[in-house]
Amino acid sequence: MFDLKVMNSVLGELEEERGIPREKVFEAIEAALATAYKKEYAKKGQVIRAKLDMDTGTTQFMQVKEVVDESSVRMEETDEDLEPKVDAEGNVIPLLPLYNPEQHILLSDAKFIKRDASVGDELVFPLESKDDYGRIAAQTAKQVIIQKIREAEKVSVVAEFGKRENQIVSGTVQRMERGNIYVDLGRATGILPYEAQIPGERYRQGERIRALLYQVEESPRGIYLRLSRAHPQFLVKLFEMEVPEVANGVVVFKAVAREAGSRSKVAVVSSDSHVDPVGSLVGQRGVRVSTVTSELGGEKIDIIEWNEDQKAFIEEAISPARVISVDLDDTEHKATIKVAEDQQSLAIGRGGQNVRLAAKLTGWRIDIQSQGGATVAEATEEGEVAEAPVETPAAEEKAAEEPKTE
Repeated sequence: MFDLKVMNSVLGELEEERGIPREKVFEAIEAALATAYKKEYAKKGQVIRAKLDMDTGTTQFMQVKEVVDESSVRMEETDEDLEPKVDAEGNVIPLLPLYNPEQHILLSDAKFIKRDASVGDELVFPLESKDDYGRIAAQTAKQVIIQKIREAEKVSVVAEFGKRENQIVSGTVQRMERGNIYVDLGRATGILPYEAQIPGERYRQGERIRALLYQVEESPRGIYLRLSRAHPQFLVKLFEMEVPEVANGVVVFKAVAREAGSRSKVAVVSSDSHVDPVGSLVGQRGVRVSTVTSELGGEKIDIIEWNEDQKAFIEEAISPARVISVDLDDTEHKATIKVAEDQQSLAIGRGGQNVRLAAKLTGWRIDIQSQGGATVAEATEEGEVAEAPVETPAAEEKAAEEPKTE
């Protein structure tokens, strides 16, 4: 006999706080009771089911038998059964199950109990109720209930966070372990790997943190909610929260190139000719982009307007440097950009960052050439940069004045 008041209270709490449907827990309890009864009282091979009456708190136990005939089971084990049989195409024919009186009932016998019985039906036979299941049986029931509740909770968590995949989530720093940060998201714990963090950021236990939920991974060990603050999509989603024009789809991100914590370049376009895509992201007096920059630890963000004209797009992508000309080689998917000598450092950027991000943003291999025609930097679409020293006219004159030694 169960205390119905306590049980209803527990079921209500699990449903409200953990999002586990009452029916799932109820099924788990019945399965646990059946397992406990089978372990303590049933014969080997018996199929036991339990039915819990929530009106009275009593439990009914039943043995289930499947209706079979000689075409669906083997009546006895023979030597021929030990040798695999194959059909005309060479496929192995699976053996029929061996008749077990604890699991099966012959059709001829079943018809005495149920006139319209047919092969495949299930017949249920009531069993004697037992009030004392014993210590082992009770422990078994408890373990099964816990397992079933965990399974139901796992399904519930996957359903909830699966809908929030590729969205920004907010949580509290739970602990730091081997460079990874574990974030309490309420009903589950997310992991922010070291490589997905913004370089230079430091976190304290209990601190609030926002990150992109970029993957919900289900494994035998549990559910892994993988977070990232370095992902390009995190920047996009932050703008989506700050800029109504992005949220309603008027302004769209066409490309993003990001080096987390340092600098990013984004290309945006507007579907409404009356809406300036760059101005929308910058905001009045730069308030919108400043808010995003603050969240990203001061990361500099270059916002350019996407252009179908690839020459114009590449010219914009290499800003703030001023470009003299852009030549495209479609065969090698290579863009050669010519700049004045005083614009070389701006075009390349510190450590090649500007040309590297421009190549990532546009998807073109970019060569930066000085006005004299010498290549000073080359960046691939993957962001690899090779810089070449350039001798300016002043340097050449100085070299000519120096005495030569034999």
